[in-house]
Amino acid sequence: MRAELPLGPVILDITGTELQAEEAEILQHPQVGGLIFFRRNFESPEQLACLVTQIRAVRPDILIAVDQEGGRVQRFKSGFTRLPALQNIGNLYLQSPELGLAAAIDAGWLMASEMLACGLDISFAPVLDADDSFSAVIGDRSFSADFTIVTLLAQAYIEGMTQAGMGATLKHFPGHGAVEADSHLELPVDERNFDEVWQSDMAPFRSLLAHAAGVMPAHIVFSEIDPNPVGFSSFWLQKVLRQQLHFSGVIFSDDLSMEGAAMVGSHCDRAEAALAAGCDAVLICNQPRRAVEVIDRLNAVAAPPNGRLLQMKPSARSPSSLFQLQQTARWRTASERMLTLV
Repeated sequence: MRAELPLGPVILDITGTELQAEEAEILQHPQVGGLIFFRRNFESPEQLACLVTQIRAVRPDILIAVDQEGGRVQRFKSGFTRLPALQNIGNLYLQSPELGLAAAIDAGWLMASEMLACGLDISFAPVLDADDSFSAVIGDRSFSADFTIVTLLAQAYIEGMTQAGMGATLKHFPGHGAVEADSHLELPVDERNFDEVWQSDMAPFRSLLAHAAGVMPAHIVFSEIDPNPVGFSSFWLQKVLRQQLHFSGVIFSDDLSMEGAAMVGSHCDRAEAALAAGCDAVLICNQPRRAVEVIDRLNAVAAPPNGRLLQMKPSARSPSSLFQLQQTARWRTASERMLTLV
């Protein structure tokens, strides 16, 4: 095993189901702190375990992440529990609050337990955006259009994640569900004033930040509040998140390759602007050459490692394999409940 390096601010991805020599070299760069998996990196739980072992052999300390929300955003399916869209849990809550809250705890615990058992550290979850299929990118990824229901179910989901040993990452601060545009494809603009956003979309975040290890801001411009997209705005990240809401956890940028980030400039410009605004880590996905350019730029300016990233390390990782997890009574009960909701 290699000696541990400080965790740098760059989170990137790899091309396939095995770690290539060039990728292994990049992962050892001190400006790299994390790796995010996509569907292309997965064939089976056994293959995933081998890939994680390859990665840990060259960079044992690196944070390994995924988006395993459930519904249409679930990167690993075969061999794992099929997780429902969060809105299905919200619909169950409308029928029975008791069953809905229990399902939210089970979903958070099950998702986190399965990822931790495979050697991953983070799933960027839960979604706190309030939406009822208005937003092109959120839709059924949201628990509900009702901010109170979002807060209650997200708190239960976070409780399940915490029981499993995984820290929660709240997204997409301060709320994406009120804009129709998809920030993967364009830059959404929200014209509401600060008080409107504070009383509505921000309500779940204000309630749950104390229970979260991380936050991911949205690529949205709130034009009446600040001219910069949230993830590049010191107003949103420093004044609101850090000072006003006293959040001390990790701020992850959303993917800097999304069109919602393009107005800031090149990938290097985006990374520097996000870090300067207050992000602790920047995601650069599906653009390996651009990721290397960002690493080189940050290395040239000697960007220091950020100790906050260590807060995302799991507090537990037991059972130690997916097979062992799937033999437990709690896994069987939780997975059966999820099957009724997909």
